[in-house]
Amino acid sequence: MRQPDSLEIRCRELALAAGIDPDSRIPKPGEELDGRGMPAWCGFRDAARAERTAAQVASVAVGAQEPAWRDAPLTVFGAHDEGTIGQMRNCLAVGRPVAGVICADGHLGYAQPVGGVIAYEGQVSISGVGFDIGCGNMAVRLDLPFEEVRDRVPEVLADIRRHVSFGVGRANAERVEHPLLDDDDAWRASGMSDYRQKAAAQLGTVGSGNHYVDLFRDEADLVWIGVHFGSRGLGHSSATRYLKAAGGKDGMHVPPAVVEEDSPLGQDYLAAMELAGRYAYAGREWVVERVRGILGGAVTHSVHNHHNYAWKECHGGRDLWVVRKGATPAFPGQQGFVGGSMADAAVILEGVESQASAAALYSTVHGAGRTVGRREAKRRFVRAEMESWLKREGVTLSGGDLDESPMAYRRLDQVVAEHAGTVRVLHRLRPFAVAMAGADEFDPFKD
Repeated sequence: MRQPDSLEIRCRELALAAGIDPDSRIPKPGEELDGRGMPAWCGFRDAARAERTAAQVASVAVGAQEPAWRDAPLTVFGAHDEGTIGQMRNCLAVGRPVAGVICADGHLGYAQPVGGVIAYEGQVSISGVGFDIGCGNMAVRLDLPFEEVRDRVPEVLADIRRHVSFGVGRANAERVEHPLLDDDDAWRASGMSDYRQKAAAQLGTVGSGNHYVDLFRDEADLVWIGVHFGSRGLGHSSATRYLKAAGGKDGMHVPPAVVEEDSPLGQDYLAAMELAGRYAYAGREWVVERVRGILGGAVTHSVHNHHNYAWKECHGGRDLWVVRKGATPAFPGQQGFVGGSMADAAVILEGVESQASAAALYSTVHGAGRTVGRREAKRRFVRAEMESWLKREGVTLSGGDLDESPMAYRRLDQVVAEHAGTVRVLHRLRPFAVAMAGADEFDPFKD
C-alpha cells in the first residue's frame, strides 16, 4: 500500500489550477518517461511545500521586543525562498540583535536558518549555535602528488573505513586520547561532566548525514584531506540540556532561545559551547592525522574553522556576540575550507576587506547548500543518476546515499560567486575519493 503524502491534496489542487490532470504521468527527474514515471501532481510538491513552510514560519509567536532592537538590518546573499527569509526575520524579532546575514547557501534550519548569522548585544542564541556545536571543516595539503595515490584509492578508502568510524558508534577498538578529556575544570564549568565517558568513546567518530572524509587534488596535483563534522553527542546533549533550561523549544518553526551572556545560565552555556568546540577541533584533527598516516606524506598547509558557533567580536566599534549557524568566519586574510557535494569541487577561500564584508559580519558560506530535504531527495532522485555524476567526475564513493547526492545540492561555484567582493578563492580542490556513512549507518545527532 502506498504511504500517504501530506502534500498530495494541495498538489492536486495546484495541478488542476494549472490545467493539468493530476493523475497523468510525467518523467521522474533524471529519468526518461518509460511508461511509468510519476503522477503529475508530484511535480507540484515544491510549490505546495513552500506554501506550507511560509504558513508555518508566519505562525511562529516571537513575543514583544524592545523598540530599540526592532528592525535590525538583514543582509541577504543569493536567492532564497520566502520561508528561509521569514525564519531569519523571526530570529531578528527576539532579543537584542544588531544585524543579521543570510549566506548564499542558506536554507531552513532548527529555529534559525542554516547559513544564518546574527550579531547580538550581550546575548547568545542557543538555537542559533544549534545542536551540533562546533561543527566545522578542516583541510590539509600534503606534499604527496596525486599520481602516488591514484592506483590505490580503493585500498585507501577501505583503510579509512577500518580506522575511522561513521554512524553513531565506534567501528574499531582504537580509543582516542586527548588532554581535553582530562581537563576537569572545563568539564565542571560546562555542567557536562556526566557525559565525559560517552564523549571519550565518541571522540574521533565522524557521524552521518553530510559529514565526510574527502580526498582532493589541487591545481598543482597535490593531495588534500578534507573533513566535515562536529562535536557528536557531546554538543547535541549540551544544546538539548541548555535549550530546555532556557525554556526554548526544539523544532524548525519555533522562536530562538536567547540568553544573557552574564547570567548564570549564559555563563554555563558558553562554557559548554567552548568545551564542545574544543572537542570538535580535537576530533577533526585526530581524523585528519589518521588519514594522513594511511596516505603518507607530510602536511604543508592547514585550514580549520567552526561554522556552528558563537564568537565575541568587534563590529562597528562594538563588542558583539556573533552567532553563526552553517556560516564560516571570513575576516580579511582568514582562510576557510568549503566543501561542495560528494562530486563537486571544494574551495579554500580567504576573506577580504570591503563594505560588503562588514555588512556580512565577516562571514561566508560553509558549503554548497541543499536544494531539497533528505526525504525529498530519496523520493525524487535515482541512484543511476548519482553514480553517473560520480563517474563523470572521477570520484570513488564509499558509503553515502541519495540524500547526499550532487542533485540535492546547489553548485558551489555559483554560491561562492554570490559573495563576490567579500572572499577570494585561493585553491579549487577536485574530489577523487569520498567516505561517508552508508544508508544503514544510523546516527541520531542532528545538525
